[in-house]
Amino acid sequence: MNNPTTSAPRVAVIGGGISGLATAHRLAELAPQLSVTLVDRADRVGGVLQTAEQDGFLFEWGPDNFITNVPWGIALCRRIGFADQLLETDDQHRGAFVVRRGRLHRIPQGFIIMAPSRMWPVVTTPILSPWGKLRMAAEFFVPPRREEGDESLAAFVTRRFGQETYDRLVQPLIGGIYTGDPRLLSLQATMPRFREMEQGHGSLIRAIMRQVGRRTSADRNSSGGRYSMFVAPRRGMFSLVQAVADRLPAGTIRLGAGVRRIMQQNGVWTLELEGRHPPLPAFDAVVLATPAKATAELIQPLDGILSDQVSQIHHSSCCIVSLAYQRDQVSHPMDGFGFVVPAVEQREIISGSFASVKYPGRAPDGHVLLRVFIGGALQEELLELPDDRLLSIAHREMAQLLGIRGEPLLHRLARLPASMPQYYVGHGERVATIHERAAAIRGLFLTGNAYEGVGVPVCIHGGEKAAQRVVDYLQNGANK
Repeated sequence: MNNPTTSAPRVAVIGGGISGLATAHRLAELAPQLSVTLVDRADRVGGVLQTAEQDGFLFEWGPDNFITNVPWGIALCRRIGFADQLLETDDQHRGAFVVRRGRLHRIPQGFIIMAPSRMWPVVTTPILSPWGKLRMAAEFFVPPRREEGDESLAAFVTRRFGQETYDRLVQPLIGGIYTGDPRLLSLQATMPRFREMEQGHGSLIRAIMRQVGRRTSADRNSSGGRYSMFVAPRRGMFSLVQAVADRLPAGTIRLGAGVRRIMQQNGVWTLELEGRHPPLPAFDAVVLATPAKATAELIQPLDGILSDQVSQIHHSSCCIVSLAYQRDQVSHPMDGFGFVVPAVEQREIISGSFASVKYPGRAPDGHVLLRVFIGGALQEELLELPDDRLLSIAHREMAQLLGIRGEPLLHRLARLPASMPQYYVGHGERVATIHERAAAIRGLFLTGNAYEGVGVPVCIHGGEKAAQRVVDYLQNGANK
């Protein structure tokens, strides 16, 4: 890695969320001789992954766990000696509920996101009408779509299972994952395996039932999601962030330093910072691990078309309200991990999570901790309300649905503006264009959840792939 300006090549990583941290960490693993600087305008790393503790309660600002059916999160934890800090969900309460006419009903056992693996629980559920159940069963005979091209999640589900299954089960489950509108979300970019099932087996029910034998008993009896595949750090998600940050060389991280502009001259990059901070010069490569809007603004002077493509990746906003109660204030048995709310119910929340049921150590004995999600793509106007109104909505909705008496002991409110990328139909083609144009700018690399997947493990993987591309560039092409 020869460099005309310094003996050690210098790399700037802009953005201190899990994507940027994973990038910087992987760079240190792959090429410890590099000089890496990670900058972020916030006063702490982690982005939306923040944790707070108070009076024995553990509050999460953003995601409170991550999935293990992809290897990248677990692999990083093992490499940094963090794997022993991961907790699995409680087998006893795996499952979830959905709201119908103001009451919680258990999602049929074996129903995974948008298709059942067992028919009897669907037959007996009160969530669907007799006609809705018949229409779901008729999915066996719906021919696969032969047209090429992308399709929305809503179009796919209604075509295969009918409107009622979409309204009552799939829309709220998708909303709970993406805080998005399935009428706009791309099937290919969000859940391509269901398209593959349709093409390979002709029926999703047929495909999933053929896989049932390979699942654990706990998964076959769960509902809504494969909960055995989720883990959480014992002391919260920020403890994982801190563990990664602690493995970086001293002096790598620079906080309170927002980047106003990036400039390249003769193959060398300079970062112009906000405020009175002097510029950071002489970088051989720059990785943008920032949200799409910030990325689009930084690259606009370099490539207007690329900037426009990135700016068209929309993001939804939401608010997470955490509420702490004494257990005897709550009449519902809370024999599950949470619930989702269909849009047709016309309530003011997206979902609720029983945080202290999913994982130990989230609340003291005799107490419970709940998380309430408000806003999302279908109700973004609610986020214009002041904090006290959002707290009132969260408590009122949970009190009605769970039979809660009295006021919460503690509460925390976290606003997450433009935090969840929305992969609209055609997202795959847009990302391909973004990668092609970004590759033409020597020494510039993009990563983050705006492009190829959401969730902590996918962000880690994206950051690590960006690190590998940086190393390959510095070894093979930086001076060509």
